[in-house]
Amino acid sequence: MSEQDKTINYDDLQDMVASNDAGGRNPDGLTKKTIIVVAILWSLFQLYYTSPLPFWLQEVVRTWNWDLNVVIDDTKARSIHLAFALFLAYLSFPAFASSPKHKVPYQDWLFAIVGSFLGAYYIFFYDGLVTRFGAPNLQDIIAGSIGILLLLEACRRSLGLPLVIIAGIFLLYNYFGQFLPTSWIISHRSGSLSQIINQQWITTEGVFGVALGVSTKYVFLFVLFGALLDKAGAGNYFIKTAFAYLGHFSGGPGKAAVVSSGLTGLVSGSSIANVVTTGTFTIPMMKRVGLNAEKAGAIEVASSVNGQIMPPVMGAAAFLMIEYVNMPYSELITHAFLPALISYIALVYIVHLEAQKLGLDGLERVEPANPFLMTLLRIATSILVIISLAIAVYFGLGWIKDVIPQFAFLIVSIVLIFAYIALIRRVARFPDLEMDDPNSKVVKLPYKKPTVNAGLHYLLPVVVLMWCLMIEQMSPGLSAFWGTMALSLILISQHSLLSFFRQDDNNKITLFKQGVQELVDGLETGARNMIGIGIATATAGIIVGVVSLTGFGVQLSGIIEMLSMGNILLMLILVAIFSLILGMGLPTTANYIVVSSLMALVIVEIGKQNGLIVPLIAVHLFVFYFGIMADVTPPVGLASFAAAAISGGSPIKTGVQAFYYSLRTVILPFLFIFNTDLLLIDVGWAKGFLVFTTATIGILVFTAATMNFFFTKNKWWEGIALILAAFTLFRPGFFMEYISPSSYHIEPAQMTEKISKIPAGENMMLKVAGLNPYGKQIEFYAELTIPEGNTNEERIATLGLMLLDTGEEIEINGKQSAKILIDNVEIDSPAAKAGLNWDQTILDVSLPQKSLAKEWMFIPALLLIWGIAWNQRRRIKKK
Repeated sequence: MSEQDKTINYDDLQDMVASNDAGGRNPDGLTKKTIIVVAILWSLFQLYYTSPLPFWLQEVVRTWNWDLNVVIDDTKARSIHLAFALFLAYLSFPAFASSPKHKVPYQDWLFAIVGSFLGAYYIFFYDGLVTRFGAPNLQDIIAGSIGILLLLEACRRSLGLPLVIIAGIFLLYNYFGQFLPTSWIISHRSGSLSQIINQQWITTEGVFGVALGVSTKYVFLFVLFGALLDKAGAGNYFIKTAFAYLGHFSGGPGKAAVVSSGLTGLVSGSSIANVVTTGTFTIPMMKRVGLNAEKAGAIEVASSVNGQIMPPVMGAAAFLMIEYVNMPYSELITHAFLPALISYIALVYIVHLEAQKLGLDGLERVEPANPFLMTLLRIATSILVIISLAIAVYFGLGWIKDVIPQFAFLIVSIVLIFAYIALIRRVARFPDLEMDDPNSKVVKLPYKKPTVNAGLHYLLPVVVLMWCLMIEQMSPGLSAFWGTMALSLILISQHSLLSFFRQDDNNKITLFKQGVQELVDGLETGARNMIGIGIATATAGIIVGVVSLTGFGVQLSGIIEMLSMGNILLMLILVAIFSLILGMGLPTTANYIVVSSLMALVIVEIGKQNGLIVPLIAVHLFVFYFGIMADVTPPVGLASFAAAAISGGSPIKTGVQAFYYSLRTVILPFLFIFNTDLLLIDVGWAKGFLVFTTATIGILVFTAATMNFFFTKNKWWEGIALILAAFTLFRPGFFMEYISPSSYHIEPAQMTEKISKIPAGENMMLKVAGLNPYGKQIEFYAELTIPEGNTNEERIATLGLMLLDTGEEIEINGKQSAKILIDNVEIDSPAAKAGLNWDQTILDVSLPQKSLAKEWMFIPALLLIWGIAWNQRRRIKKK
């Protein structure tokens, strides 16, 4: 059987996506219409809930003195969200593989109706639940028990058994943990059925917790935005544009696959759908230029899965992160941007190295190459035009908002409409893009100019989304709403407007109806794509609720600390392995919720005990990065199976190869934990550019080392030298601390005297011994920023500290030193925020001193890279 015979057709691939993302059922008649109508209603509800419309209507209601509340609070919205998800889950996902696919059994209708009723329990019994908060009655306990069982069954159908098993184990632990001996570290006393149901179904600490709230508030609109963008034709536009610019390079289809998959991450929040969307075109093309089936599939998998870490529209877990870390989405994008970008650059380089090793060519050019200077000039001109437009819009909009704020929204809307009409008029001058058949004998690269211009209007809603997020600082949900509104206008009108400007004979009314139908289809697709995410976030909320009720996180902290022996690196490796194991069965969102709720604060605490102050955002991104490996990691990586189905290769070999290609994604989280400059934390523009440049070189060099190929095949010592150079570029401070230490140690008794000599704004580190909030004796480090102050005592007081010399002596670092106690800490002071408390003993003080900048280490690293490159080029010339 040939490889071509082993591949499955496009319809089978779509069935694979549907069964994973939107359910495997395709019923006929009234049932099909019911699913479509309910899905559309869900999308409309989410648009209403996220939009400003309820608040505008409420003003109208108040004007007419009507006793009606049209604003839906967050708790009720979560309840409605879960009700829709449960109803559609039972109608869309069959119970078993052998269950009928073209009809819905009566019991599934019953489960759907009862499940949606119990999901909407808050709506029907809201007033009663508020009055008996914390003391559920028999009706609440019965409703909660049945609701949890129906939720777990819906989770099994839509996501498989792993998450159900984990949630079930936590529920069993919640109940039976109270019967364990008190000497056991995991015993607790919060396990009555009343307590469990109250936590899980009545309060917002369990099923209806933060995770479901984020799914309701943010995630739905972004998934809907992606579905509508796909219906508009943006996916094909991104693919064709990437091929037009990259297809002629060595291994060009692979490089185009990486870029198009990154762009398609704007369209699809699903790794599997991303693989199928771009892979049906890119994988056969990669095979045509010489890559084998497994490598072609692995490149597509690695690039598609990484779409979830690429701003501006990251995976669903990113929206959970902003709630857990309490950070604006615009700030999260800033921190996540550099690692994601250099990860994609490295993947393009991987394709390049594979092509170089195999001597592969790209696809045949269809237009002559422009001179380098001309290309550079065009790029520079385009960048200047974009910057100029951005500045003009920014200051122009600011002026409008200052002078006539009451008309600002109307003026901006009119400007956007004119911009859209101008773009669509230009687009009309070029032919529509059609998807080529990648299996045909001859595939020509598309021309650049007509390809780029044929979809310029697709960028407008993306610009609206980014403007609202980054400039206007709107919430992610509201930003996605305005982006979706702009996209809806494009969907409805683009066909008829293109026909009008082209002056063809097509019926404009028919084309307008086609646009309306595409909008309706997008509303349905967006809702059906959200079923699994809604169910996953609700089910993962069970685990979070158990951890909160039983205090299991504290107990787990002790277990992890014991296993890691207090070593932060070993702890990170354990968390990474834990995430990968969970990733074999859980979707990224559920994986992130489980691991972050269990591990994030543990990593921060153990870091403090080892002198490494780890920002919470770095910890959550660490967990997030390993969570995205869920669709890669064999033997359950579903994206690898989808890619193998297209390529005709082995799914396991494809998954292993994809994981190998993803090593650069695996190594980055460890690096930004120890060097937060990579997350652009407290980094200015100049330093940010330096960090970007050196980090890019570093990841390329690391890639060359792991691929065992730089300019030619590496010798063993060259591979080691390249890894050493990459490590130096990523962590220059590691070596510089040995050459020129940035701090010095003093005895605690000298702190008050020395602190006035340190410039304000510098950081000092205290090593402290005392009880943690749970009564355990520990030693940990606290970092404090030295404040302004004229005297030593004034600076200490500004920190919120009151120190006491006990007159006793204790042994510190082998010497007898005065025992200095923290006598008092002011509430909400810098010292209190750093974790300091009264009656703790200061063991050591580390103060900053003048030292060489760590960036000087870049010079020997770059020289080492240059030397290896020169040596390999010399070997090539000798051949």
